[in-house]
Amino acid sequence: MTAQTPEQTVSPDSRNLATVSHLSAFTVFIGLPPVIGPLLVWLLKKDDPWVEYHAKEALNFNISFMIYGLLSAVAIILLVGLILLPVVAISWFVLTIRAAIATSNGDYYRYPMTIRFVN
Repeated sequence: MTAQTPEQTVSPDSRNLATVSHLSAFTVFIGLPPVIGPLLVWLLKKDDPWVEYHAKEALNFNISFMIYGLLSAVAIILLVGLILLPVVAISWFVLTIRAAIATSNGDYYRYPMTIRFVN
């Protein structure tokens, strides 16, 4: 996470849209995959480097955590998943909120534990 320098000011619209790209993952609570929101934001605003960076970051993070969740669900057979699945879910929730807050403050945020599928 690095702060913006004065030369790198970002418009409020870009900042808000980048924040939405992180928060849009919460569409999972209405039954949509968490990758839909970040993917749409990225496809619609590829021309804005700030929004593109955050949308790709959110997309990679949500793809990674979907994989971690599936692996944890399968690991329930071994009883390890009983601990892993809640840890993955809570981590996903907390890190998504942290990313949205950092982005709205004008910082670049890089999620931990993320596989870079989209560059």
